Amino acid sequence: MDSLYQGALAATLSFIIVIVLFAILIFFCKKSKTNNVTPPRNTTRTAPTSVSMSETASFDQSLPNFSYPDLVRVTENFSANRIIGDGSFGMVYKANLMNRTVAVKKLSADAFQGFREFRAEMETLGKISQHPNIVKMLGYCATNLDRILIYEYLEKGSLDQWLCDTSPGNNDSMSEPKLTLSWETRLSIIADVAKGLCYMHNLEPPIIHRDIKASNVLLDSKFRAHIADFGLARRMKEEHSHVSTQVAGTMGYMPPEYFQGSTLATPMGDVYSFGVLMLEIATGRRPNWPFKEDGKDIRIVEWCTKMVAQNKEMKIIDCSISSNELKEKQVVEFFWIAMLCTDEAAPKHRPTMKKVVELLDGIY
Repeated sequence: MDSLYQGALAATLSFIIVIVLFAILIFFCKKSKTNNVTPPRNTTRTAPTSVSMSETASFDQSLPNFSYPDLVRVTENFSANRIIGDGSFGMVYKANLMNRTVAVKKLSADAFQGFREFRAEMETLGKISQHPNIVKMLGYCATNLDRILIYEYLEKGSLDQWLCDTSPGNNDSMSEPKLTLSWETRLSIIADVAKGLCYMHNLEPPIIHRDIKASNVLLDSKFRAHIADFGLARRMKEEHSHVSTQVAGTMGYMPPEYFQGSTLATPMGDVYSFGVLMLEIATGRRPNWPFKEDGKDIRIVEWCTKMVAQNKEMKIIDCSISSNELKEKQVVEFFWIAMLCTDEAAPKHRPTMKKVVELLDGIY
């Protein structure tokens, strides 16, 4: 019995010793891990509390920096009743500031998207808005997470509102009875857009808009056109192209090379979008809405290419335009220029915007 008792006691003591050692080991491991843990980094994306020197280095220093409380006051705390449109990543409000009517674009609350568009517009539009066919930037506000841009107010709204049957909503620029744009007015508008793009492409370094479309063309009281919304715009690099990690633009207006793996933002991409805009302004059809032709969905470029090849330019003109003001030779030349701009087989064969301006001047 004594030997049995001693064996049981030894086994029990051994078990207790193992448990104690194991507990001590766990204790020291946890302590060591705790001592070596660094506080987790805050992954919440925040913006600087004010515009830093590095942030404004490439901005037009003459642009006034408005206070956020002032903008809250003149927009009635960004009231829905003052909304006159929406740009990429933000809403646009009508307000009275500096004794004039202005458009106030409050960028997305998403700090990354809002900050990216803010920089793009300030680094491009902030320096080129002196051109008569580019919307004028009047100032900005940058504090905490807020990024706000102030532009001149253009009375007639966007070209998109005049080409398409859109509801006026709260946009008082369209509260008047909507009139059909005459052929002469459409020619004038497209010529204005061409001049604005030509100016941008011939800067040093050139600026690529990357989102030319009807809703980004604003009209003043005399229906003069002004290119707007530079949130996707980029300055070209020394290699004369800008490499982007993602496709930028609007479906229907984007050049086919964007869907073929190209990540280059080039003037020829803007030229293609401009050509699509020409087709839209002549036909009244939305580029981003495919329509039926012989029972199949067809895009505006494909449709116009087919009709032009059959010499049917006069049959695809917007039916709301009076036939009395149309000159067939002028219409044919207009579509010919648009076809040059929308060349899908070889982007390098598209004309420069300088050449487009010359061609458009020649059809009057």
